[in-house]
Amino acid sequence: MSEPNAGPFDALELTVFSQGVAMLAEEMGGLLERSSISPNIRERRDASCALFDAAGRMVAQAAHIPVHLGAMPESVAAVRAAGAHAGDLFLLNDPSHGGSHLPDLTMVEVIAHPHDAARIIGYAAVRAHHADVGGISPGSMPFGATELYQEGIIVPPVRIEVNGVPQRDVLQLILANVRTPAEREGDLRAQRAACAAGRKGWQALFLRLGEDTLHAAVNALLDYTERRVRARLALLDGAHGFAVDALEGDGVSDAPIPVAITASIRDRTLQLDFTGTSPAVRGNVNAPPAVARAAAVFVLRVLCDDDVPVNDGVARALHIVMPDDCVANAKRPSAVAAGNVELSQRMTDVCFAALANAAASIGVHDLVIPACGQGTMNNITLGAPGWSFYETLGGGQGASLRGDGPDAVHVGMSNTRNTPVESLERAYPLRVVEYAVRRGSGGAGAHHGGDGVVRRYQTLVPCTATLLTERRRVAPPGAQGGSAGSAGRNLLNGEPLPAKTRVAMQAGDVLTLETPGGGGWGTTTSEHQMPPRRA
Repeated sequence: MSEPNAGPFDALELTVFSQGVAMLAEEMGGLLERSSISPNIRERRDASCALFDAAGRMVAQAAHIPVHLGAMPESVAAVRAAGAHAGDLFLLNDPSHGGSHLPDLTMVEVIAHPHDAARIIGYAAVRAHHADVGGISPGSMPFGATELYQEGIIVPPVRIEVNGVPQRDVLQLILANVRTPAEREGDLRAQRAACAAGRKGWQALFLRLGEDTLHAAVNALLDYTERRVRARLALLDGAHGFAVDALEGDGVSDAPIPVAITASIRDRTLQLDFTGTSPAVRGNVNAPPAVARAAAVFVLRVLCDDDVPVNDGVARALHIVMPDDCVANAKRPSAVAAGNVELSQRMTDVCFAALANAAASIGVHDLVIPACGQGTMNNITLGAPGWSFYETLGGGQGASLRGDGPDAVHVGMSNTRNTPVESLERAYPLRVVEYAVRRGSGGAGAHHGGDGVVRRYQTLVPCTATLLTERRRVAPPGAQGGSAGSAGRNLLNGEPLPAKTRVAMQAGDVLTLETPGGGGWGTTTSEHQMPPRRA
């Protein structure tokens, strides 16, 4: 902590408080992972946990998934707008009421005062990606969807518990609309346990510190975070830059979908203007504005030192300008399944590029902004009656001033793990016949981009495969003279597949994903020779 004075709390006290509330969120996540049923949550950890105060401000989050966490304040705001009462438990996924895309079911517990059951003192929130929530194809990440209604069951903020009493009929309605109800119910029970852990931890903290001290500590922590972020932005005051990139079609058309962002720093505030970005499209790469907010919060946090807490104080230094008709400002009935996973990645790439351009406009060339990483989550869904498997795959991270980009990692808005081969093969009629680093796929430069991965799936039964991927036509660009990473490839039995597609697989067929490498950073000169590539 660099500030000696944090209002009524000294630096040590504020550090202890910040780490303490963050650990409460981490404990929620640990319980969720241990008690969930599906490999997607238990093994891949495609879920996120956070704690909010009585005013709905995010106080702490676990080190989970950026695209979840930056958008979860919208979920709590939607619950508050629905007339939450202390002790209620809500479930939602509606993108127009606090959700992101339909597979992400968010559970929010309204935390009651320990000695006054009618008073609200906070909120515990858990978002988890469920492997199926209905819709036109197994896994609920459909190719070619043109309406939200095709993607699965839509859940506005609804109470599934009232004062601790389960509303079983509501849960039965949800489970009747999914392909794997037993697995879904098990994962929802795990989310319920995680919310309860957050509630108990927050209530214990409330009792230990007292209401006034806890409120003051939250204010001090958020104010401190805001000061740290604005102090970083002050170094770029007056900067102005622009960048544009594109998605490779929306699943209905292959036409590029521009994502344009102007970044300006004025009065220690980062303004991101999406004017010039494509209008809403027919396919499902649209996203609600909460996803754009999540991408912006992630980029802003990356600019700061590692010890800056992540809470609502970060977003205070951010202002987003969004056209009304925009692919990143989806309105019902726009389809959004791929927007949360793929548009979020492109927005992150473009935000970083616009910031690099802005820094250069005022002569700042030592800002640690990476070249583009793989720029996709490589979404793959395999399923048939009775089972559904979903995962995302890592790839190469972009290099930066600091050094080479790491190989085979989840990049940008994704922070999940892989599904272990043993877990996958035990749970589903699938075999992984190869899983390896895609050597040589990272871009060259003074610092190399990270390499992608190769993953080959063989199905033991007929099934449907759905792919929602990016960076298959246009490779992730390098920065400061570095080379682009390699574009990704999708293949079925060795034959190329489009970036976004749905195909029928027969027993014995092999589906291959070769994920993109990250862009390189910097040019090589005789004074700075390219280091040898890692073995």
